[in-house]
Amino acid sequence: MTSIDRLICETVNPFDSTLFRPGNFWQETHDTQRAIDEIHGEVVTAIDATVKQTIADRRSRTILLSGDSGAGKSHLLGRLKRELNRKAFFAYIGPWPESDYIWRHTLRYTIDSLMYVPEGRRESQLLLWLKGLIPSNDGGVFGKLLGARSTFVRNLKAAHPVGIYNANEFFSVLFHLTDPERYALACEWLKGDELDDESLKLLNVNSAIDTENKAQNILGNFGRIASASQPIVLCFDNLDNVDRSDRGYIDLQALFNVNSIVHNQKLKNFVVIVSIITNTWNDNARHIQPADLARIDEQLRLKPISLSLAEQLWTLRLAPLHERATPPPKSAIYPCTRAALIGKFPGGRALPRSVLMLGRQSFQNAKQALQTGRSPIAPEANTNTDTTAPPKPTTPVAAAPAAAEAPSPSAEFLLRWRDAFQKARDRVTAIRQFSEPERIRMLREVLEVLGVCGVQPKFLSGRSYSRYSLGFYWSFEVGRVGTIWVEEPNLVSFCNVMKACQKAIRDNACEHLYLIRAESLGVPRNQGYRRYRELFVDSVHRHIVPDLASMQTLATYHDLLTASLGGDLILADRPIAPPELQQLVRDTGVLQDCGLLQELGAFGSDLSSLLTPDREEHREDGLDRAVADFIFALVQTQQLMGRVVLRETAAAQFEALSVEQIDREIDRLISEGAVGVLDPSAPPDAQLVCEAS
Repeated sequence: MTSIDRLICETVNPFDSTLFRPGNFWQETHDTQRAIDEIHGEVVTAIDATVKQTIADRRSRTILLSGDSGAGKSHLLGRLKRELNRKAFFAYIGPWPESDYIWRHTLRYTIDSLMYVPEGRRESQLLLWLKGLIPSNDGGVFGKLLGARSTFVRNLKAAHPVGIYNANEFFSVLFHLTDPERYALACEWLKGDELDDESLKLLNVNSAIDTENKAQNILGNFGRIASASQPIVLCFDNLDNVDRSDRGYIDLQALFNVNSIVHNQKLKNFVVIVSIITNTWNDNARHIQPADLARIDEQLRLKPISLSLAEQLWTLRLAPLHERATPPPKSAIYPCTRAALIGKFPGGRALPRSVLMLGRQSFQNAKQALQTGRSPIAPEANTNTDTTAPPKPTTPVAAAPAAAEAPSPSAEFLLRWRDAFQKARDRVTAIRQFSEPERIRMLREVLEVLGVCGVQPKFLSGRSYSRYSLGFYWSFEVGRVGTIWVEEPNLVSFCNVMKACQKAIRDNACEHLYLIRAESLGVPRNQGYRRYRELFVDSVHRHIVPDLASMQTLATYHDLLTASLGGDLILADRPIAPPELQQLVRDTGVLQDCGLLQELGAFGSDLSSLLTPDREEHREDGLDRAVADFIFALVQTQQLMGRVVLRETAAAQFEALSVEQIDREIDRLISEGAVGVLDPSAPPDAQLVCEAS
């Protein structure tokens, strides 16, 4: 039997702020058994009604979904996807890197989302959408039409005789979606990748979707042939990190241009949801043309929730812990109390994130009280019948304050970074997963963290390839550095980029030129390859081959920056603004292992003096150092943990290490005095690990 108080001391805080970060609903997992339908239920009902209207008349509609930071907008989008995916297909559209790239960005993210398989289905949204287009009187017609590409294309052209852009090529690519061996290649073309000539021939197409006009028309095709299929819900989210106009405000006009074209061209079967922070909308709506604002069909706002719903939110988070306790506590929210809710929110309503943050503080208060042998809550509020407390300290430990102190931002950031990197590693499986503008933007973001000077986007001249490049200075003594990142496999495009590079050198646009490319460079007979050798072989200019881990690192920082700009990066119980995020990245040294940045010379000759954590630890085994830093940060943020839980949490993060290796790191930290043990006489698996005195 394990008491609830013992479990509170042992466990990770169930209100941990790493759970607050929003993101792409196709890349997040949610426990549908632990959801509260009443939270924002009226908004879900309204959007469900809009989807049903679109199913009935096929007319596209636009919804503006606003709410304060922490109201649960991104969480709500995920809920809509889960609950309505049987009625509609869902696409998540993240922030676009450049306004003159928004159609290609929207198309790319739409196809990415359509490639996911809905829960309970065996085929992707894209294949389910395609099957909805084939006129059939029996289940075998679809299969019969797949026998020959020409038959497939002819039948779809007959069903849609007018209004389809580039019909032969578009329907040909749709045909190849039905071939498992060419499905991925067909998706790459639909996303706008510049494929090589061999791949284009396999798909029976002549060129890539390489302009805004082509992307607009291809996305329009989805609307023009949608009469027999389910609606597509386009969810635009995290809009605080979109491209900015020349006057400095976020360029929402670009998004509403897209929305107006959907309506003006009478594209059918789209539901556009614009999810935005209320203050962001209020500050930027005046920059949008009135005619475009008129295209919003419905405005919905997420409101704060009642304290009764707040209690339910606490109950859901605490339920797994309570289920393990013997005897079970009488209060479903123990060690939290309703009195704490009333004291914090006297108006009787609160934002869901604020409720969870108060839960974290209350839980940490309980840990600290139990650590010193006190009751975790005030006697008059204590409805818990279990009075078994953990052992009182037998070795000196720091006295707990009356209220839980905010955790160290640096310690909590290390855990947040680790969590975000793990998610990036799971979802980022190829460098070409991102478009060229997205990769360059991510690189620019981390360079700005490292304090580079004179960052100039679109360093190369020419409209076609300028977005692949940027220029900057490490120092004025070294001179200007030009950087080009191009991964398009099409060697004609690569040759054109090499021509642009040669022109930049002739024009003395930079002193050092770096080409970042992991894709093929071609063969000696290719003109692009010969130009590449002239520029980058036996030269002061360099070719850098990026690794996947570096791409994952850039994506991790981009995700955290996007959360920070939207007020969604919570550390030490408060939002972290971008300047503080940059400082935390520098202080903790999380970028120092990024191979791409090392190759670019980001850290100079003395990396350790530039980016080194406060706790000096220079073991030869980098993995041991990483797990020790993780354990140390976890104890700092949790203040008190069971050794078994600490070990299991570390093992889940570092699968390459054995339990014995992790145990040795815990022992090492104890012997160094970095962490303490509350009950050293207890068997190791019964020990509680705490902060050092």
